[in-house]
Amino acid sequence: MAANKQIEEGLDFTPKFDANGLITAIAQDAKTNQVLMVAYMNKEALDLTLSTGNAVYFSRSRQKLWRKGEQSGHVQKVQQVLVDCDQDCLILKVLVDEGQCHVGYQSCFYRAIKKGSLTAMETIAQKVYDPEQAYGKK
Repeated sequence: MAANKQIEEGLDFTPKFDANGLITAIAQDAKTNQVLMVAYMNKEALDLTLSTGNAVYFSRSRQKLWRKGEQSGHVQKVQQVLVDCDQDCLILKVLVDEGQCHVGYQSCFYRAIKKGSLTAMETIAQKVYDPEQAYGKK
């Protein structure tokens, strides 16, 4: 089997990390299919996620591992990891409690561009927890 065909249709997991050693990881609620967040994983984060069953990411801003829920308590229990055809993007089907976004919403996708606008957004969700209680004052 040619290399591309092996990556695209084979059953060996060979994730393709980018030049920074990262792979895109989309967290999706396993029960509702709501997209919760987009993050990145390095090899260590991916290995920890697969071995522990809890989502671990790599924080690009802090340049360190980020165990989802380590501060807030809002962990992600991984039920399934989906791999795209190029093996350069993952979807983590996760079980969660309330609030996956650090600003208090269930999903990080709590705003939408207003219909007919090029620049205005609107909030389309309600906060489900108080981030100051979860993270303390910043």
